[in-house]
Amino acid sequence: MVRVRFAPSPTGPLHIGGVRTALYNYLFAKQKGGEMILRIEDTDSQRFVEGAEEYIIESFKWLGIPFDEGVGYGGDSGPYRQSERKNVYRQYVDQLLCDGLAYIAFDTPEELEARRKEIPNFQYDASVRMQMRNSLTLSAGEVETLVGAGERHVVRIKINPGEDIRVHDLIRGEIVINSSIIDDKVLYKSSDELPTYHLANIVDDHLMRITHVIRGDEWLSSAPLHVLLYRYLGWEDTMPAFAHLPLLLKPEGGGKLSKRDGDRLGFPVFPLEWRDPKSDETSSGYRESGYLPEAVVNFLALLGWNPGDNRELMSIDELVNSFDLAHCSKSGAKFDYEKGKWFNHQYIQKRDNREVASMFAPVLESHGVKADSAYVEKVVALMKERVNFIPELWAHTYFFFIAPAEYDEKTRQKRWKADSAAQLAELIDVIQSREPFDVEGTEEYVKTWIASKGYHLGNIMNAVRLALVGEGIGPQIFHITEALGKEETIRRLRRAIDVLG
Repeated sequence: MVRVRFAPSPTGPLHIGGVRTALYNYLFAKQKGGEMILRIEDTDSQRFVEGAEEYIIESFKWLGIPFDEGVGYGGDSGPYRQSERKNVYRQYVDQLLCDGLAYIAFDTPEELEARRKEIPNFQYDASVRMQMRNSLTLSAGEVETLVGAGERHVVRIKINPGEDIRVHDLIRGEIVINSSIIDDKVLYKSSDELPTYHLANIVDDHLMRITHVIRGDEWLSSAPLHVLLYRYLGWEDTMPAFAHLPLLLKPEGGGKLSKRDGDRLGFPVFPLEWRDPKSDETSSGYRESGYLPEAVVNFLALLGWNPGDNRELMSIDELVNSFDLAHCSKSGAKFDYEKGKWFNHQYIQKRDNREVASMFAPVLESHGVKADSAYVEKVVALMKERVNFIPELWAHTYFFFIAPAEYDEKTRQKRWKADSAAQLAELIDVIQSREPFDVEGTEEYVKTWIASKGYHLGNIMNAVRLALVGEGIGPQIFHITEALGKEETIRRLRRAIDVLG
């Protein structure tokens, strides 16, 4: 069975690029009838951020991307937090040391910094390791004494130089990297008794039976090291297939998408709002900005992948059925946030009016408005095509809920004529007897009266709009009157006559 994993680190909020990686894993797994695991890679204890794990889980629940097992889901391959798997990793560290494929290094941060200043382009590899303080240069007795005394140390992989390492990537084809450019990466730290990412993810992928590793392009340089680790541990036959996704780029291209880009251009880069527990700084989220989860998923799916045709609006099931890694781009995808707004607009139109009204209700409450749900639904049906986000509905609909207390002066000067008050007073008498007070019938009824009196249609309609709305905005006049109802329409007309004269 195809098994994939998404393995974020709880070092802060989940970046939208990480969401796309998880989405592609999900689409691939479900298209193959497989499973997806949520694993938390919390081996970097220095960068752990309180609340980040819960944020990650809540983000995927909101997005509608479920996992089959993992943190928060359970399963028979746990525990799924790497910090809870110390004993699992230790045996493989010992195996690599016993086989001479790794070694213990005691170099302090100060010693390493001194070497960096001394040697241009320093990296800890075959060319320098025999000059350093490690188990290759110290006697077995010295190593045993240092470890026994609690001397801080790390375990490094031992890379043999001059070997071509081949990585077959499902998106990029065969990649060949010479081992001479790979340094002896740290695999384990005694300071917290935890492995680094490089060892932990290999061990976990093997034990959790991961068949495909689909991850961001930033991990491509690590792939040869991971191939070597599979070989060193004797797991070449179970090594997963690799696929490295294209980066999400700044909207104008030329670099990886960052939070700074979102702040600069006014769009979120996190799925949910995030409050940094250290700085107390709040960053916007797609959910709180009024995006619908299905719009975010559809938008992200098409950043770096295409279904092979011109389709754009695709449900999650359609995405699953169409997904193919062969259609993933090798080059980075510009983050077109304006296209994201377009997707959200389309999905608002697709949503049932009752659902949109329900989502709009909290916005009304924030403005002190309590309205009948059926009335809100009627207003939403009239106005939702004008917005990209649910919160924007207020600016387009406020006059349906609050009668104008004052009138826009510029519109009054242009639209309120000397005879407007007298004509609207006559109009009140006309519509008093109109039943039903519907759109088409009332419009025809009023226009017939205007024609019979020889009045100017535009002048009367503009004056009515000013009276009902307070300015020159809004949908067709008789849609407004039908929604407001006869009593409220007449009340607003009378007030405008009294105030504007």
